[in-house]
Amino acid sequence: MRLLHTSDWHLGQSLHNFDRHYEHQCFLDWLLETIVAEQADALLIAGDVFDNANPSAVSQRQLYRFLQQARERVPGLDIVVTAGNHDSPGRIEAPGPLLEAHGTRVIGHVLRDDNGNIDVGRMVLPLTNRAGHVAAWCLAVPFLRPADVPRGGQDETVDGYLAGIAALYAQAQEHALSLRQPGQAVVAMGHCHMVDGQMSADSERRIVIGGTEMLPAGMFGPEVAYAALGHLHLAQQIGRHAHIRYCGSPIPLSFSEVHYQHQVLRIDLDGGALQETVAIPIPRAVHLLRVPSRPAPLAQVLDELEALDFPAAPPYAQPFLEVRVLLDAPEPGLRSRIEAALEGKHVRLAKIDTASSARGPSLVDAAVSLDQLAQLQPDEVFARLYRQKYGNDAPDDQVAAFAELLLAGV
Repeated sequence: MRLLHTSDWHLGQSLHNFDRHYEHQCFLDWLLETIVAEQADALLIAGDVFDNANPSAVSQRQLYRFLQQARERVPGLDIVVTAGNHDSPGRIEAPGPLLEAHGTRVIGHVLRDDNGNIDVGRMVLPLTNRAGHVAAWCLAVPFLRPADVPRGGQDETVDGYLAGIAALYAQAQEHALSLRQPGQAVVAMGHCHMVDGQMSADSERRIVIGGTEMLPAGMFGPEVAYAALGHLHLAQQIGRHAHIRYCGSPIPLSFSEVHYQHQVLRIDLDGGALQETVAIPIPRAVHLLRVPSRPAPLAQVLDELEALDFPAAPPYAQPFLEVRVLLDAPEPGLRSRIEAALEGKHVRLAKIDTASSARGPSLVDAAVSLDQLAQLQPDEVFARLYRQKYGNDAPDDQVAAFAELLLAGV
């Protein structure tokens, strides 16, 4: 049996207010052709289908059109979609009955009966091969919130939450094993942060504040042939566990992901065992640029920007640009000078990142008590902040300008 593993599409995401519908559509078109070319039996989408809990009509139409086309192109394809922490469990599951009639099963949240018992059975789904026979059982577990997990005593701490997640997976695995026949595999899906998982710097939302939300690989029992994970945007395996993997996001969701090799994963199962995992690189429809590669003085930055040479392209297909400038003092005309250097360059200026060439005092050193803060005058606050950012005293002309602002506001 052959599976394709993808996650973290974040349909509807914008990059510094630039729409990304074109990039997402390029990916979905490519994925459709890949499903056909790879002769996949099932597609697993492990959460964060949308970028927020209230996706636009355009984003929802984009998803449902893809699901319809995938099923038309490969009539026997099984599609399993689980909700991530960015998704609304109810919204993503609402069209479930209609989607299920066309081969797509969506699990958005955990259901309980009148006695509070979790309906584990609805999260254990059969996957069929080309011959129409059940070849695997999928633990389709969505992102789990504290109210979703089994209640272990009165422990409502983070540790209790993590223990509840492990307990739910154990129950789902036990149910899958009760259904499994010889030669059938058990595959898990999860949207979570595993121990040893590497986050990207700017684009991932922490699930629980403090970092203690990380789950151990041991929660997937030895019977699980493969665990298809979502949430982390960098494609990676967890520690030494080659069968527990994040496929990563299909497009870069921030400039910190410029050098990621985005991919989907092809999973081949031989009976109940994992045979092979192959990364299939996703072509990048729109490039992200960081100029220069590290913050540099403005004169050097302007020279590098003027040297850019990209062919003309529609606005939606032009590269995104982050400009990185090293400053030793405020530069009031910074944006206008950068925009002038980019005239006719066929790029989209998404972000200007400034850094100080002089290291000021640390935040700890700059901290003051509430009593001290109450005694500071506005001009003193300005002077402290300037010194903290640039490592020297504010010039006289800027001190005078600030004083004029204070007088104007009186």
